[in-house]
Amino acid sequence: MTLDRRNFLKTAAVGTAAVTAGAVGLSSCTPAPPRCTSKAKLKISFQEGIAPGANLYERLDFMEEHGVVGLEPGGRGLRGRVNSLREALSGRNIKISAIVAGFDGWVIAEEDETRQRFVESMQEIIIGAGELESTGVIFVPAFNGQRPTMPHTMATRDYMCEVIGRLGDFAHSHGTTVIFEPLNRREAFVQRQVADAAMKCRDIENAGHAGVTCMGDFWHMTWEETCDYAAFMSAGKYLQHVHIASRRHRRMPGEDGEYDCYRAGFRGLKMLDYDKYISFECGTAGDRYETVTAALKLIREQWDEVIV
Repeated sequence: MTLDRRNFLKTAAVGTAAVTAGAVGLSSCTPAPPRCTSKAKLKISFQEGIAPGANLYERLDFMEEHGVVGLEPGGRGLRGRVNSLREALSGRNIKISAIVAGFDGWVIAEEDETRQRFVESMQEIIIGAGELESTGVIFVPAFNGQRPTMPHTMATRDYMCEVIGRLGDFAHSHGTTVIFEPLNRREAFVQRQVADAAMKCRDIENAGHAGVTCMGDFWHMTWEETCDYAAFMSAGKYLQHVHIASRRHRRMPGEDGEYDCYRAGFRGLKMLDYDKYISFECGTAGDRYETVTAALKLIREQWDEVIV
C-alpha cells in the first residue's frame, strides 16, 4: 500500500489525538466511557468532629438523616469508649469505619522505649478496633517533627515491615487490620505515595504476615500523586480506607471550588470494586451545616458521573 505524506500526517494526527485523549482521561475530571458495571459502593464516613451538633448523638442524627454510614473515631482511649460507642450506634445504620491514630511514639524512633510505646499503644487500640468491628487502625510511620528517627535506609524499611507485620498478625487475630497512611512531604517525608505503602503491604504479606493494609488521602495525594486514578490502582487489594477533603485548604469538599474534582480517583475506586469507606477528614471556613450538606451533594454527584 502506498501512503503519501499528506495521508501519513493525517493518520499520525488521529493516532496522536487518540493517545493524548486516553492519557488525559486517566487524570482529568472527564468520566471514562462505559466499560462494565462496577460493584463499588459509595460508603461515606465522618470523623467525629465533621457533622454539626452539640454532642455525639446530635452528630449521629445528622449523619443518619444525610445517609452517612460510617463513623471514624480517634484511637486515643478507644478501649474505654467501646461500650459508649456501641450504645450510641445501637439501632442506627452507621458502623465504625477506621480508627484514626491515637497511639504513642512511632515505629522507627531511634529510642527503644519510644518504639515500645508505639507497639503497646497500637495493640490497645487494635483490641478496641476489633471489639467495634472496625476496618482498621490508621497509622503513620513517622512525622517530620518526630526526632530522633532512624535514617531512611533499607535497613530501616526492613525493620518497619517486620514490626508492622507482627502488628498486622495481632490485628488479624482480632478481626481487623493496621492501615499505612501516606502523607505529603511537608508532614511525613518517610512515606508519601500510595504505591509505596502498598509495596510495604505486599512485602509484609510475602513474608507470611496478614492484616496489613493501606489507604489514600485525596488531600495528601493532591501534592504527591501525578494521577489519583493510578494511585488507587497501585494499591489494588491492599486499599482499605480513603480520606477526602478539599484540595487546596483541606476544608469540606467543594469549598475550594473547581479544584475539588475527585472523578479520576473515583474511577480508580470503581475499577477496583472498592466497597469500603470514604471518610471526611477536614475543617470548614463556613457554616458547618451548609458546607457539610453541600460537600455530600458534590461527592455523590461526582461519584455518579463516573461510569466504568
